[in-house]
Amino acid sequence: MKKRPAPASKTPPVAGAKAKTVRLLSGGNPPIPKADGDTPVQVYIEAMPGWKRDVGRRLDALITRTVPRVRKAMRWNTPFYGIEGEGWFLGFHCITQYVKVAFFRGSSLRPQPPVESKTQAVRYLHIYEDGKFDEEQVTEWIRQASKLPGMACF
Repeated sequence: MKKRPAPASKTPPVAGAKAKTVRLLSGGNPPIPKADGDTPVQVYIEAMPGWKRDVGRRLDALITRTVPRVRKAMRWNTPFYGIEGEGWFLGFHCITQYVKVAFFRGSSLRPQPPVESKTQAVRYLHIYEDGKFDEEQVTEWIRQASKLPGMACF
C-alpha cells in the first residue's frame, strides 16, 4: 500500500527535533520553553514564520555583533538579551503584522525608539514585512541599552 505524503505544515520544524513542528501562538509567535543560552533562542528564530525568521536572524546577529558578551535566554516565548549580572536590555517577538523589538529601558535611549508602551520605561520598534529598519540606529540603541541597568527577570 502506497503511503500518502503528510500535508505540508505551515510552521517550520524545531531544530534538533525529529519531524516535530511548532504550533505557533497567535500572531505567529513560536512557543519555546523558558531556557538559558543561545540554543533555545536559535530554536525560536528558526521557528519564526516566513519573513519574520529573516528579521529574527538579522536582529540576533546585530545584537551579538554589537554586544559580544551578550547573554541570551527564552522567557515568555520571547528571546531576551542581557548582560550577566546586570539584567535584560532587549527582547523581540512575533506579532501578526510585525516583529516587535522591546527596549526595556527605551525611554532612556536617545533618540527614543518610536513606539510607546503602557510601561513608562519601555519603548518599541516594529519591523514589518518589508524588513526595513535603520541598522545604524538600531545598533546605537542596542549599544546604549546594553550599558543601562537591565530589567530583572526570572
